[in-house]
Amino acid sequence: MTDPTSLPNFPPPADEHPLRGIVLDALQDEGFRPDIDADGDVSFKIEGQQLFVHCTEGELPVMRIFGQWQIADNLPDDLLTQMRAANDLSLRLNIVKAGINAGTLVVTCEHIVLPGSHDVKQLLQLSYQLVLTAVQMWHQLMLGEDVFGDGGSPTDGTQV
Repeated sequence: MTDPTSLPNFPPPADEHPLRGIVLDALQDEGFRPDIDADGDVSFKIEGQQLFVHCTEGELPVMRIFGQWQIADNLPDDLLTQMRAANDLSLRLNIVKAGINAGTLVVTCEHIVLPGSHDVKQLLQLSYQLVLTAVQMWHQLMLGEDVFGDGGSPTDGTQV
């Protein structure tokens, strides 16, 4: 007899979670190997980074692409400095939101995806690239670099 825990974890039928099914298909079409985690989010790796897509079904379905990164020891550990850098990204970049939670940087992009929308693949591509770019920019801000080209940095207290 075969051990039932050795069976593959098949995703639920697409009609049960239509947006999540579209996301899974779009990521597979792009060559990713997405999976569904214990929270029901779609997970996938890009450039060695683990990202997730949370789909909220309903009258206005929302697709949230996000990642979480433990803040490295070589970066300033001052919470206010970390939060200023996250706030600066959220204010300056379209779609991107960044925040700090218990020593973890969280970066997200969210979109309302109307039923029958055909641009999910493009939204996913745009969003995961924005998330990864924002993480890189946050690190640069933490190191005092002028990523926006205006001479200001939230980490040095100068006005932006």
